[in-house]
Amino acid sequence: MRHRAGDDRRGDADAIGFVLTRSSRRVTPARARELALAVPPHVLTVAVFAGEPTEEVRAATLESGVRAVQLHGEHPHADFTALKDLGVTLVRAGAASTDLRCGALDEDLLIVDAPRPGSGEPWDWAAVRGRPEGRWLLAGGLTPSNVAEAIIAARPWGVDVSSGVEVAPGVKDSGLIRDFITAARAG
Repeated sequence: MRHRAGDDRRGDADAIGFVLTRSSRRVTPARARELALAVPPHVLTVAVFAGEPTEEVRAATLESGVRAVQLHGEHPHADFTALKDLGVTLVRAGAASTDLRCGALDEDLLIVDAPRPGSGEPWDWAAVRGRPEGRWLLAGGLTPSNVAEAIIAARPWGVDVSSGVEVAPGVKDSGLIRDFITAARAG
């Protein structure tokens, strides 16, 4: 989700991700397509992958009809180059210890995650302040109750959340999502 001060769509997320990798949150590309068709056109639909070969990413992206691909974890530059011709937004996601220059691997957006990505644990968000370059999003341990603090500490272009708006693993809560967006926009 991108944080935009003064946006008139105050209750909307700017992006919605569909996990197409091995996870308790996984959906099939066909299900992602069904869900993506229900998403308003101004909201970016993102397929999330972690470690799949680019041929699988390409096939799932085309089948799902999403407008962005997120490669999470250690992916070589060649993976991003191999997907450029899809014409979708490419997102690189990794721990704060990775190269923090957005575009370093030909991606369009960078997500800076916790030292233990996917843990859902808060971390020292201020440690990255001033280091990432370009359009980058902060992730890792964000919740409605701490996202404004994290934004103030790190000054990201946007924020990303998953487990921080769940009532059980893989089960999102619409109230928590609204609360998160409200707090993020106020941060």
